[in-house]
Amino acid sequence: MLQADTTESLLSHLIRERILLLDGAMGTMIQRLKLDEAAVRGDRFADHHKDLKNFSDILCLTHPKEITDIHRAYFAAGSDIVETNSFGASPVGMVEFDLPLDLVVEINHAAVACARKAADEWTERTPDKPRFVAGSIGPTTKQLAISTVDDPAHRDTTFPEMVASYRAQVEALVEAGVDILLPETAIDTLNLKSCLFAIQDFFDAGGRRVPVMASGTFADGGRTFVSAQSVEAFWTAISHFPLLAVGMNCALGPDVMRPHIEELSHVANIPIS
Repeated sequence: MLQADTTESLLSHLIRERILLLDGAMGTMIQRLKLDEAAVRGDRFADHHKDLKNFSDILCLTHPKEITDIHRAYFAAGSDIVETNSFGASPVGMVEFDLPLDLVVEINHAAVACARKAADEWTERTPDKPRFVAGSIGPTTKQLAISTVDDPAHRDTTFPEMVASYRAQVEALVEAGVDILLPETAIDTLNLKSCLFAIQDFFDAGGRRVPVMASGTFADGGRTFVSAQSVEAFWTAISHFPLLAVGMNCALGPDVMRPHIEELSHVANIPIS
């Protein structure tokens, strides 16, 4: 595995030389496996009291070969970077599935191991085209900008709670050996800011520094789903953080997304994904 400072300088060099390809959706690839609830659980979680089919991160423990094969497929298709299957593997992200919080570290470590195995295989095969692993960090189902009709002050979580949750996942991902951290699919910019705060806190505390990318999800009107920020406002809200790249993902097809991506490229002074 490349060292962190080497990785950052190498990525910065490669981005100036050519377009780097990030992998595509993990969820649809997992759907192709046609795993039912029993298969997702495996023997280890057979008696768990809640359904786990919608928590695909658990497959890093119950079906690691299949997850590794998905990463291999994206590298075979030309990807330079693949994202770990760890979208919901944070303490807050796992609450709805009633899984023990000590699994946070284990799942994230397993997710990185799957992606790392595929990346190292392809880097060894083509040393002139190194492959990278980005630690996927999802927004969770808890959003800091959402209230209820009856109580505008109500929030399902707090900023410090989200920071603590994200920091636990960040520490596990970096400890396991990611090259990049990728808070992704942000629909609430305040959630994303809490994640970036957690990452900086981890770095400041002496944690291994790795490049950070971020992506938001926008409706066809060009605003984030929950916080309803414009593209420019979204960028302004996170531009204080030294990101490797910023981008958009999910929600829209390429034709609808194109003008929003163009707008982001005009306001952001860093590479776009």
